[in-house]
Amino acid sequence: MADSTKALPGSIAWIDLTASDAEGLRKFYETVAGWKTSLTPMGGYSDYTMSAVGGGPVSGICHKLGVNAALPPVWMIYIAVADLEASTASCRGLGGKVLIEPQSPGHGFRYAVIQDPAGAVCALYEPA
Repeated sequence: MADSTKALPGSIAWIDLTASDAEGLRKFYETVAGWKTSLTPMGGYSDYTMSAVGGGPVSGICHKLGVNAALPPVWMIYIAVADLEASTASCRGLGGKVLIEPQSPGHGFRYAVIQDPAGAVCALYEPA
């Protein structure tokens, strides 16, 4: 993720895409958007961090493996929150669903994937 320690609650902290053909999509966005790729180790395989030319990370392209296996192939936004447990509890209390419970992928942050009452999916992100 970009400098996640500066993500303010309520801001969009990150965006990534999980798909079965992560390699093909990596090549697609390198060509179409001009993004550059760096590898992100995921324990047994690598996902991709995509960076703007001359700039820092802007997004990720993820393989549909491990904790990402159940995610739909959409551009997932990560909304920064101050308290992940309180936010997921509020989600449930307001008629939403928690699709992936709060967890840490080992990169210094925690996240959960939720579905709002309209059916839209996003992730909640708690900086380290």
